[in-house]
Amino acid sequence: MSNNPKKKKSIFDVFDDIMREMEEEMREFEESFENLTKQGTKGENPYYYGVRIFVGPDGIPKVEEFGNIKKGKFGKPIVSDEIEPMVDVIDHNDEIWIVADLPGVAKENIKVNATEDKIYIKATGDMRKYSKEVELPSKIDPDSVKATYKNGVLEIKVKKKKEEPKGKEIKIE
Repeated sequence: MSNNPKKKKSIFDVFDDIMREMEEEMREFEESFENLTKQGTKGENPYYYGVRIFVGPDGIPKVEEFGNIKKGKFGKPIVSDEIEPMVDVIDHNDEIWIVADLPGVAKENIKVNATEDKIYIKATGDMRKYSKEVELPSKIDPDSVKATYKNGVLEIKVKKKKEEPKGKEIKIE
């Protein structure tokens, strides 16, 4: 048997590579977090951090971070008073659905704004503040946005913008 260096990787090899990268990043994050904890924080903000692993519409696995801890300069963590909530974006036929976890917030304290390519979510509760800028997979009609909130979950449904044919009609002689 000969080892073929051009052998195609299996999906398991790809996931093993992703898991190794995540373990390394988590180890580095834990070290930074321990240093941050030893130094203390200026405010009384709790630490909130998580990752979500999913396969994108292009078939490539993706890792998405959420929470109130961000990487600052030189990889040092920064604790924000705003939490970036976990958000799912679902491309469904002629609509896009956005689902955001916003526990501890009253419906009256949630603001949703929309442009053709982004949804902006801001919410304030007694103990928490949330902020998220959601990039959309296609252009939308901002006037069609409908949002509901129940049991800490914000659901937003919006219609995709209908693509107008581009170009000029040619008169046939």
